[in-house]
Formats: sequence, C-alpha cells, structure tokens
Amino acid sequence: MALQISATNPEHPALLLELPWPLPLEEWPEDHLVPLPRGISRHVVRYARAGGEVVAVKELAERPALREYELLRDLDRLGIPAVDPLAVVTGRSDADGGPLESVLITRHLNGSMPYRSMFETTMRPATMHRLMDALAVLLVRLHLAGFAWGDCSLSNTLFRRDAGAYAAYLVDAETGELHPRLSSGQRDYDLDLARVNISGELLDLEASGALHPSVDPVEFGTEICARYDDLWKELTRTSVYPAGKYHYIERRIRRLNDLGFDVAEMQIEHSSNGDMVTFVPKVVDAGHHQRQLLRLTGLDTEENQARRLLNDLESWMATQDDYAPGDPLAARPEVLAHRWVREVFRPTVRAVPPELRGGMDPAEIYHQLLEHRWYLSERAQHDIGLDTAVEDYVRNILPHARQTVRTASSE
Repeated sequence: MALQISATNPEHPALLLELPWPLPLEEWPEDHLVPLPRGISRHVVRYARAGGEVVAVKELAERPALREYELLRDLDRLGIPAVDPLAVVTGRSDADGGPLESVLITRHLNGSMPYRSMFETTMRPATMHRLMDALAVLLVRLHLAGFAWGDCSLSNTLFRRDAGAYAAYLVDAETGELHPRLSSGQRDYDLDLARVNISGELLDLEASGALHPSVDPVEFGTEICARYDDLWKELTRTSVYPAGKYHYIERRIRRLNDLGFDVAEMQIEHSSNGDMVTFVPKVVDAGHHQRQLLRLTGLDTEENQARRLLNDLESWMATQDDYAPGDPLAARPEVLAHRWVREVFRPTVRAVPPELRGGMDPAEIYHQLLEHRWYLSERAQHDIGLDTAVEDYVRNILPHARQTVRTASSE
C-alpha cells in the first residue's frame, strides 16, 4: 500500500512529505525533532518540525488514527478546546517494505504544558486548584456538546496560562464518542474515570516526591467531581421566577456570562395561573468574552484574557472624544476597538523585548502589564499610566522572572 496523507489543508501534505516516514517514530533523527516536554502516552509521540510549524506526531493503528482524526475535527467544528488535527498518514513501510503503524498529526499548542512538566518544581495547592477548575470547565463543555471522553485525565490534557488562571485542552480523543446528547450515566462514568485517573496520577507524583506535602491525592481526585457538579448545575438548572421579574432572568444570564458561557437559546414558560416563569438555558456555549473580543478587534485569546482586555478596551473607549453610545454619528465600537489595537495594544506589547517574553503570547503579556499597572497604581494611590508600568515591568519584573525559571530548570 502506498503512503497516503489525508490532511485538512491542501498545503500540509507537501510539508509533511519531508518527514522520515520509512523510520519508526522512536528512531526519527534529532534534526527532525523539537525538544518540547511530552506527557505520558500509551503510544509513541514526538514533536517534529514541518515547514514553519511544530507538529505532534502520534503513532497508532490505522483505524483508531482515522477515528481520532475525525473526532478532533468534530470538536474543532463545535468550538471545543482541543488540539488541532492536521493530518493522518497511512500506508507507511520501512526500507525493507515491512509495514509501519499509521500516525496522527496535530498542531502543537503554543504555550501549553503537560501536567508532569508543570510539576517539575513543586506546585502550590492553590495552583493545583486552578488546574482542577480548568479541567472541570473542559469536561462540562465536552458534555454539553454531547462528547463522552472515556479517558479524562491529567495525562490527556494540556494546560495553558489564561490571565492568572489556566485553560485546559483535550489532547487525546481516541476513546471518545460524540452523541446528540449524553445521559446522566454517561456523564457519571466520565466523571468517575476522571476521579480515579487524577488520584492515580497524583499518587504517582507523590511517590516521586514532586507533590506538595499538604496535597492529598485522593481528595484532589474527588475535587474534580465537586467542581464539575457545581458548574453543571449552574449551567443547566431550571429557575422559577415571579412573573414580571424579568431582571432576575437577566441576572441569571449575567451570572452565566461571568462563568464564561453564553445563553444561545432560552425556554420561558408561564404557569397556568400566570404568576410564575420557568427559565431553562437550553443551549449554552463557552467563550462569551472570547467571541466579543474577536468580533471587535480580531484578537483570538483565552477567555480570561479576553475578559481583562475587554475591560481595558471599554475604559479606553470612554476616554475618546468620539465615543458616545447611542449617538448614530459617533464612531462605531468596532472602529474604536481597532484603533485601540493599533494605538495601545500592539505598541504596548512591542515595548517588551522578545528575548524577555518567554512562552507568553501577546494577550498574556498585555494582561501581565495591566496587573502590574494596577499594583503600582494601588501602591502610589493614583493611576501611574501604562507607559510607566511597562518600563518598570521590563526593568524590574521580567529579568527576575527569567532568572527564577533558569534556576528552577537547573535544579
């Protein structure tokens, strides 16, 4: 059987042909590989360079490779945080004509880390709580979309910084199933697997001495269940309000938005005596602030980053002479937003030297600068301005942060 590359983009096959397909993945030469941290996997996984992109290459049998490729494409269409599928390569053979396993190729998620790399230096319990929050949000989003993961764990997740919190991404969909809707039993099965897997992974870290001494692996494994249940109930519960109290409905919608979810469809039913209203958020989706920021500015960020950048954008717009909400002659919000990107966001990010940025993307850099500005302004009891905050951040904060990273990596 001849080598076949099935790809989402017609440009990818030409780039991928440069990789050494006649060799088993374990034997690929170093000049094709990129030394990035990898998590634990039941399959051989390597990071490689294809053209100008870094890709993750996973070796597995043809049928599961094709199935996972299609599931990841489905998740991409649904807007679920997961690795981006690029291609499946089948029909591989070695130099002697012997068969080799197929591979699934996904795009490397820039700025992401597997959990074991994050525990190379002992992680504080507060940071671990944020990881559990991120994983709970991911699992709820998957279940709302009708996706039963079948193997929820820290090992099958990548984590990315999101404005002081973390965002979780599915990295292994091999055991997943997509349905129109999940039953309570399917959700409970996923949740129970998550509890057992996470507890086992943390026990493994404890045995290696990489776990904070105050952390109970079994309790943290159980925590994902509690956080998931709280979020699921808030997103799917039925609310009953007195008739005429529609601001209660608005309050509920705002609370969902604050959690990072939009209400895409509502079902409102009046009772027979006309004095009560039942409110059910029928379909909800995450990323309210992401979509708003993307619509206004074209910036594609994580949810918490988007929330913070929108706050700064709105504050800046309020200072502009041509900002007058409701005035048809005033500048449209989209026009002002693009001016903010051009005159504020981009110059501010460019003021941070590239060699000091580490793995931070532009949105995370800007968030960090806003945090530093707030801290300096609180200390000074007046707004010190963004330019002053950038100067102090570059001079006093980033060099110390890089030194801390170098020291930790050398231990």
